[in-house]
Amino acid sequence: MERIIELRSDTYTLPTEEMLEATRIAQFGNDNVGEDPTVNKLQEMAAQKLGKESALLCASGTMANLISMLTLTSGGDEVILEKKAHMYFNEGRGITSLARVFMRPIRSNLGVMDPKDIESAIRPVSLRAHDQPKTKLLCIENTVNNAGGTVIRPEQIEKYHDLAQAYNLKLYMDGARIFNASIALGVDVRELTKHVDCLMFCLSKGLSAPVGSLIVGSAEFIDRAKWARQEVGGGMRQAGIIAASGIVAVEKMIDRLIEDHKNARILAEGLSSMDGISINIKTVQTNIVMFDVSGLGLNSEEFILELNKKGIKSKTRGRTTVRMVTHRGVDEEDIRYALKVIREIFAELNEHHIRH
Repeated sequence: MERIIELRSDTYTLPTEEMLEATRIAQFGNDNVGEDPTVNKLQEMAAQKLGKESALLCASGTMANLISMLTLTSGGDEVILEKKAHMYFNEGRGITSLARVFMRPIRSNLGVMDPKDIESAIRPVSLRAHDQPKTKLLCIENTVNNAGGTVIRPEQIEKYHDLAQAYNLKLYMDGARIFNASIALGVDVRELTKHVDCLMFCLSKGLSAPVGSLIVGSAEFIDRAKWARQEVGGGMRQAGIIAASGIVAVEKMIDRLIEDHKNARILAEGLSSMDGISINIKTVQTNIVMFDVSGLGLNSEEFILELNKKGIKSKTRGRTTVRMVTHRGVDEEDIRYALKVIREIFAELNEHHIRH
């Protein structure tokens, strides 16, 4: 069987044997009425881990973000966020159509917005016309997926908090990979969450659980979020079958993320040494590697097709940009094998050019 190196996303991680065993022996109940003991345990763990009062299990990160928008805003409100934020760039259609909010994207530097640009985007209440939306929410993302997995630091988040407070806005974090950020910075995750009102994080990415994300925040916010979850069809029954793996993920899978970051760095440095590939090493702060292949005379789709032929899986991020993501299913030897295959593809392309 052909060797496959899966670098498309950390959502391709598979549950550990411990997760499968935890699922087998878990106690279940009806989560829709708060009676699943395994779900309740996971939610309590998550709230404590992130330094918040309460938590709510959701089927996916996209659902968690949508539920949060439904809870934090009213139809016609405006949300400020970074112009390549996953919530805008990848989830915007669902959020705008279902939460009925306006999204105000602004520029950033590697996913970090300048507070001055945010302040300029806030609509002053005294000057707002009756037909204009009300600025209600400031959203940040950590790590920043479409910037290459870059990290927003605690002191930067504190500035966003102070600005939000000054204008009576809520501060929400899409923390799908928040534990990658805490590991990269070497700080307790609560240093990254203490200045946000609420956030979500994913179990099913680098933490390797098969399904699920959690929203965390105040008890009052989570109580309202439960109704929003019900509205979008997210109420679940014996959801402990999901939560059992999530408990193992939160307890056992966070510290090992450093391995993914190490492998991403090896991959990035290997790619940077190849003529025709352009990569900004500064963006490789966690487990995402993005690079440009235009120097090879190929677009990203053509490059990925060549990789697929050799069993290396990756994704496009623009006409000439490719994204690779490291995770528990890929070790250092796999990364070095992938680099070897890419060098072989280079040789084949050069030989083809010489012949023609």
